[in-house]
Amino acid sequence: MSIFDIVDVTIIAVVIYRLLMLVRRSRAAQVAKAILLLLAALVLSSSSVLNLRVIHFFLSHMVEMGMLALIVVFQPEIRRFLEQLGSTTLGDMFSREEAPPEVEEAISQTVQAYASLSRDKVGALMVFERKVPLDDIIKTGTALDSTVAAELLKNLFWNKAPLHDGAVIVRNGHIVGAGCVLPLSGNINLSRDLGMRHRAGIGMSENSDAVVAIVSEETGSISVAVNGMLKRHLAPETLERLLRNELLPKEETTGSSNKLSALFKSKKGDKNDGEEVHGK
Repeated sequence: MSIFDIVDVTIIAVVIYRLLMLVRRSRAAQVAKAILLLLAALVLSSSSVLNLRVIHFFLSHMVEMGMLALIVVFQPEIRRFLEQLGSTTLGDMFSREEAPPEVEEAISQTVQAYASLSRDKVGALMVFERKVPLDDIIKTGTALDSTVAAELLKNLFWNKAPLHDGAVIVRNGHIVGAGCVLPLSGNINLSRDLGMRHRAGIGMSENSDAVVAIVSEETGSISVAVNGMLKRHLAPETLERLLRNELLPKEETTGSSNKLSALFKSKKGDKNDGEEVHGK
């Protein structure tokens, strides 16, 4: 085995892993399971033991005609994969990513504002851009260029402010848009008690790698959406930990913070640790 064989296998493994992570816990996950079952049935029907010629005939033709249907079914996941692939540079693979110094201050100011908005039951929706550009989303609102400040956020989300109904977009620690319209989640299995603000936040996280922080106008509870999953009923301290884990490089995070993926996998938790929602 040569070095090129190892590189070949590694690239294929990474691509398959990224594809599996994209369809994990989404509507496409059920479709992927059905496809695997059909492929398993196709292999079994063609085996010398069963030799189910009629079933093999129909299944083989379904596989041939189903390639175009798969592109349509997995269109959102394919788009996300290509966007993430296009936004990854060669330097990102070989050098440590460094977040701008403004990002840490933006997290601190966001937590302060969300703690106040949560107490006052003022709705809020913030999107933290990462690798996938959100220029199309920014164009739906009002372009801004400002540092993130707690008082500014509270003014933007005040229920009589002109831009309070839309989302605030944060790029590299700066507010670049307000009053922006986000795509709603197409997941029909979401809980009925989730309002439009939460569905927009989940939809944004489904269509990009952004981190979305939400305050419910009805209950004042704080939530975070990442990769189509929603973590609800968060304390301000937990919100800060989640944002730091996702927006800052690992070397810059402080304390014994757990990874966000581990937090999202927890099935139980008290009011401070939050409740996970991912399509049920």
